[in-house]
Amino acid sequence: MGQLRQILFKFYFRAERLLTPGLRNAQYAYRETLKEKLSADTLWLDIGCGRRLFPDWMPGGQAEQDALQQKLRTSFGIDPDVSSVRDNRFVRNRVVGDSASLPFESDSFNLLTANMVVEHLAQPQAVLLEARRVLKPNGIFLFHTPNSRSYATLLARIVPAGFKVWLIGLLEGRKEEDVFPTLYRMNTPQQVEQLAKAAGLKVIELRRVESSAQAVMLGPFVLFELLWIKLLRLSSLENLRSNLIVILQKS
Repeated sequence: MGQLRQILFKFYFRAERLLTPGLRNAQYAYRETLKEKLSADTLWLDIGCGRRLFPDWMPGGQAEQDALQQKLRTSFGIDPDVSSVRDNRFVRNRVVGDSASLPFESDSFNLLTANMVVEHLAQPQAVLLEARRVLKPNGIFLFHTPNSRSYATLLARIVPAGFKVWLIGLLEGRKEEDVFPTLYRMNTPQQVEQLAKAAGLKVIELRRVESSAQAVMLGPFVLFELLWIKLLRLSSLENLRSNLIVILQKS
């Protein structure tokens, strides 16, 4: 399986360079945005901190985490999964808890983040209200999440849960323990704007971003996905791009 995976990825990267030059995973756009918002004085809470800050497949991901850790005086993280919190070596102050009921005082942080977490929230309105409470005035909540209007998310919503776990393992190499139920209750631009307004937060940035193809392990079928991604580069189709990067602010 390992050799087949290498062959398929080699085929994919050649096709990617030919059909969609410059294409990269949306995690890079999130990482760049995050780094712009961090300074030595940042009081930062990572919601749904999981096992790591960036995916382990990202080249230089661990080095980036180490550099950020040296830059920051401290960092906080919260996640409901005990094993994930235990394994996280980036966040210095880790808490097992619910993002809809944050165990922190009001006006504690000037930056909140959530990387591929919002799609799992059962109560996004409650989470936004808590975000507003713990943010300092002019503090921001940066999150990266799938766009529920994208082709990949639409397919994911109709796939049975058991089959989805197997499929994610095949396509992304993720372990079953790192696959969680998705609800997509704040995953369109309209949902973000409505829920943010109701929580008293201002949308200061909402980007629809492309991401690398997901059907790499399906061989030649990935060509159709790449052609679709190329088509989505048209501004008229940007609402169908795969990911959202959002910044909300407490005014």
